[in-house]
Amino acid sequence: MARAAPDLPVSRDPRVAVHVVAFIGDEVSAAGYRLAGAQAYVPARGEEAAVLEAVRSRAGLVLITAECAARIPHAALQRALAAIEPLMLIVPDVRAHQAPPDLGKRVRKQLGMET
Repeated sequence: MARAAPDLPVSRDPRVAVHVVAFIGDEVSAAGYRLAGAQAYVPARGEEAAVLEAVRSRAGLVLITAECAARIPHAALQRALAAIEPLMLIVPDVRAHQAPPDLGKRVRKQLGMET
């Protein structure tokens, strides 16, 4: 089961500017995000997709390591990335085991600047 920081109250009322930042990844990276005030989740192998779905319902920003994202089924990951809310970003982990996608290269390719 994923370990997490205590749940904070979250309001979906647009007039309230309180948003929870959630981090999903390895324990070493999670320690840094906890220090920065994020709720950090360290899912066991195979639980990444379930943790992502649970976190998305109560966070305004979801940060997930590339290594964790690679273990989530492609369709589920693409749905989460394409959703308007919450904003979700793939970030590198502290040990740089797996690099996040190169967004600049993807944009240049879509604009026809690269093949």
